[in-house]
Amino acid sequence: MDTPAGLGDFLRTRRAALRPEDVGVVSYGRTRRVPGLRREELAMLAGVSVAYYTRLEQGQSANASDEVLDAIARALRLSPDEHTHLRNLARPGRAARRAADRPATAGPGVRQLIAAMDAVPALVLDHRFDVLAWNPLAHALLAGHLDFGAPGRPEERPNTQRLFFLDPHAHELYPEWEKEARRAVSALRLTAGEHPEDRRLAELIGELTMRSPRFAALWARHPVRACTSGVKSFHHPVVGSLDLSFEMLRLPGTGGQGLLAFSAEPGSGSEAALRLLTAAGARPAVRAGGARAAIGATGAP
Repeated sequence: MDTPAGLGDFLRTRRAALRPEDVGVVSYGRTRRVPGLRREELAMLAGVSVAYYTRLEQGQSANASDEVLDAIARALRLSPDEHTHLRNLARPGRAARRAADRPATAGPGVRQLIAAMDAVPALVLDHRFDVLAWNPLAHALLAGHLDFGAPGRPEERPNTQRLFFLDPHAHELYPEWEKEARRAVSALRLTAGEHPEDRRLAELIGELTMRSPRFAALWARHPVRACTSGVKSFHHPVVGSLDLSFEMLRLPGTGGQGLLAFSAEPGSGSEAALRLLTAAGARPAVRAGGARAAIGATGAP
């Protein structure tokens, strides 16, 4: 899915992002036909031959050593997440193998846990960003226009990437949509490198590329970042604006599942809004009128 072409794309985007003067490379006045570093300049900085680096960028060297990859990562000034992604792309045999085609399920213990978190929006995602389970508050916050029981039916299971890029509700829900879009693509790029042989994940990426021009443009930039914590802003149609901290906790022994939970600063307006949403979520319908209900089908996979 992402290798070998993805490796070349990744290296080229990172070379293009570096100016020669930023890394101490002297330019002798020649007109530069490409932005950023040339292959030979990066090879010199990494201490490898130009021929070897060229083969690596073309995906023709599957046995790059840790030392070579580390040197290239240093030369490109990669972040820790980007460094990990480079290793996954350069040596896909060491990344996770093809995930089972049968649908993943959230374990009974974690489902019981998120159900008990009645004041905290919480959901369980697999590595493809399919929603395996959510509690009523997470459902009310993120997708109250969908059937609460959808995660229990694999053929109707919501996918947060698909919802974000293809459901018009996302543009209403996220006032900082562009910022969240970059974060979403960065996380998807990282998991694609970790699971290079996952057919269903590749199909999801292909669908988003075909149906969302903005996703396609961001995907081509090859951003990489593990989005495990931070703050998200929401404009909810029922309770208005919220700023919520989030944490993504990996669940050991589940093949990449994670528990995503949101919380508000104590005493804040966001905490008050969550309390209102908790009360609203306890009722059968959380929809804000017919217009909101009408878009429900567009978000379901």
